[in-house]
Amino acid sequence: MDPEAMDFPTPESDVESTTPSELKEQIDDGEPVTLLDVRMTSEYEEWRIEGESVESYNAPYFQFLDEEIDDEVLAELPDDEEMTVLCAKGGASEFVAGALADRGYDVDHLEEGMNGWASIYEAHKVTEYDGAGTLLQYQRPSSGCLGYLLYDGDEAAVIDPLRAFTDRYLDDAEMFGAELTYAFDTHIHADHISGLRDLAAEGVEAVIPAAAVDRGVTYADEMTLAEDGDTFAVGDATIETVATPGHTTGMTSYLVDDSLLATGDGLFIESVARPDLEEGDEGAPDAARMLYDSLQSRVLTLDDDTLIGGAHFSDAAEPAADGTYTAPLADLKARMDPLSMEKAEFVEVVLSDMPPRPANYEEIIATNLGQNTVDDEKAFTLELGPNNCAASQDALTSD
Repeated sequence: MDPEAMDFPTPESDVESTTPSELKEQIDDGEPVTLLDVRMTSEYEEWRIEGESVESYNAPYFQFLDEEIDDEVLAELPDDEEMTVLCAKGGASEFVAGALADRGYDVDHLEEGMNGWASIYEAHKVTEYDGAGTLLQYQRPSSGCLGYLLYDGDEAAVIDPLRAFTDRYLDDAEMFGAELTYAFDTHIHADHISGLRDLAAEGVEAVIPAAAVDRGVTYADEMTLAEDGDTFAVGDATIETVATPGHTTGMTSYLVDDSLLATGDGLFIESVARPDLEEGDEGAPDAARMLYDSLQSRVLTLDDDTLIGGAHFSDAAEPAADGTYTAPLADLKARMDPLSMEKAEFVEVVLSDMPPRPANYEEIIATNLGQNTVDDEKAFTLELGPNNCAASQDALTSD
């Protein structure tokens, strides 16, 4: 049974709540944080809140339903630290926090649980960007998703928008005195639902790579199709289409005013793309060779000071001084071994240890192709969890 739909007993103690933003601020500030996650162990092991200052425990909610909680369960929990209890949506955690407060524990609970955590979406200015206008990087810490908002004068564009935050892009552009004129997708995403079609419904010109249409996009006639080398003006800035197939056959990067290359899932600041999400294990070697060619001929030939900004970041990524997950190309060349390998070695390394595929990736791809229709709640639920769109971090970078 869904624990969030259960009618839990009422503990004697009232407990305070903490918001996802407050918890995120504590973690960002390096404050010691102790979490008790009461979701099922399988959910906890797949996806949880982590950080250098975070100490995390897992004890499923049903262990707290009896009036007398098992001593072995309590023995696993610290009784001298403040704990934040969390679950999927906030209901079970409030009950468990109350049950622990009845027994003298110093606890609060996380509002809206992991759903609330997944609703955090932060914007950071890319201070090293030196093109026209201003460039922001959006960050979704729950899944590591990244997006970009460029604005100059009264025009703005967003790259890799998420459906869950469609209103945010429109509101942010308006706040900066601009109208959102373009929305770009780098490829058919496998880890989140794209916001492109929702933004198109709001009058934004939506752009998808022409090379991605052959995968079965059902709404191509509603979109602007970007061919390699096409340019789009945003105020005095220019966004140029750069074909970089490999992660997918239609994978496309966008060069933002010759200053930042938004690489989608082709290249990250801590890894390169995984090549198996379109054609599976059988097609992965050919895709890896395609990725190698794209990196060597289209990315590594750019100026060394070109900033690289992917569509994701992982726990292995170190943010820049401005808080963004961007890095000059020269830095990646210096510390990412596969970028200097011969093709055969590159393919072997990339294929050697790929992580599990993203949760629900087949249904997400079908939704992004327009072959599957889901409502907003289902779309939000589908993309919960880690993205796993990169190759394994092992053996990819130098110390």
